[in-house]
Amino acid sequence: MQAYRFRPVTVSDLPMIHRWLETPAVRQWWIDAEGNPADPIMADDLDEPDVERWIVSFEGRSFAYMQDYDPHAVEGHHFFHLPPGSRGIDQFIGEPDMLGRGHGTGFIRARIDQLFAAGAPAIGTDPHPDNARAIRTYEKLGFVRKDVRQTDWGRCLLMERWAG
Repeated sequence: MQAYRFRPVTVSDLPMIHRWLETPAVRQWWIDAEGNPADPIMADDLDEPDVERWIVSFEGRSFAYMQDYDPHAVEGHHFFHLPPGSRGIDQFIGEPDMLGRGHGTGFIRARIDQLFAAGAPAIGTDPHPDNARAIRTYEKLGFVRKDVRQTDWGRCLLMERWAG
């Protein structure tokens, strides 16, 4: 198994994340409810207590961003129905030469294994319904399609994976 490292995002990572947000593969899918590029992650965002933000590295090279969050922190969140302790996840690969090489499946698997080991009963993710690459990755990891919804964060395919 390939070793992926997760370290908390710091303010010094923000320029790298902002650069990644401008790459075509990320810009296409990291969007707001109107389909425009989502607001960049700012220093104040790093203080949100219900969101853990990570820089993912492989063989010492930072290449991806990942966040996991408590869906119960926002009343009416589209994963609010999941039991307490569940997590939602979002991520992207920022380095274009790392796409299509199995790293998405690898690092997402590593993180969800950590979340389940820490006691999360379920994990939700919400790719855009047209993002076939992401959906295939999640299905490989055992996520099940639920339904398509328009949310405060845009149109999403809700997918869930339960512990066990």
